[in-house]
Formats: sequence, C-alpha cells, structure tokens
Amino acid sequence: MTALYIDLQIAIAADPALPQQQQLRQWVSAALAAANYCGAEAELSVRLVDVGESQALNLQYRDKDKPTNVLSFPFEQPPGLPPEAQLPLLGDLVICATVVKREATDQGKTFEAHWAHMLVHGTLHLLGFDHIEDADADAMETLETQILVSLGYPKPYANEAA
Repeated sequence: MTALYIDLQIAIAADPALPQQQQLRQWVSAALAAANYCGAEAELSVRLVDVGESQALNLQYRDKDKPTNVLSFPFEQPPGLPPEAQLPLLGDLVICATVVKREATDQGKTFEAHWAHMLVHGTLHLLGFDHIEDADADAMETLETQILVSLGYPKPYANEAA
C-alpha cells in the first residue's frame, strides 16, 4: 500500500461544504490504485482557490482567460537523478471551489460527487493521463468512471451534454 501525503492549502474562506482531508485522501488513493501506481510513497499538494487565482493561473499556464475547475501541475524529476534518489512527488492540484460548486449544480450532481471527480481527474493528470486525443480521452473517462463508481458515486459523465 502506498503511503500518501497531501499538503492541503485552503486559500479561500472557510466553507463547511468543502471536502475533508480524509475524503481527499480516499479519492486520491483510489485514483492511484486504479492507475496501478506502484510507488511506496506519493506526495501532492491540493490548493483550493478562488475564481481570481484560478483565472490567473489558467491564463498564465493555458492561455485561457477564465477560471477552471482543476489545474494539474505534474512534478518533473530533476534530470540525471538516479532511480534510487527519485522523489515521490506527484505534483500540485489547484481547484477552484466556486467553479466546482457551479458545475455540480449545473450538471445535477452532488457537491461531494463532483469534488471526488475533480480529485480523481486531477490525480490521473499528475500520473500522465490526458484527454487531448479522442482515444486518450475515452481511456481516461473510462478509468474515472470505474474509480468513481467503485467509490459509490454515479457515473461522472452521465449528465453532461455531448
């Protein structure tokens, strides 16, 4: 079993609807297991941000001038680092709570189910999954669906318009 360390940074006002640390751990752990992550340890940061910070980061890193639900910043091992010295860092997830809440409402999902989806989705990105090509998107969505259903949540893409 992988030892999981999550650095939770809450850069927004306190909100009882925000997920708890144990929920984050459960969702990330499920994604790691389903993606066959085999490291003895894994570490990532999860930063919960407001619309302004999300929009600024989305513009800076993706050239999109709007807030987004989750941004993933995979950690890159320094070049030339021998395998035995490699770090268990996965990277950083930046999640905009306002966007997640709005999307959950718009898509008819519970906040908890949509938060779970964002953590699973972001973690898979940190592990190298993407959805740029159709085949990759299908594979990633299938894995996300399997993970979320195994956690007791509905299929995440069932209510979204095609």
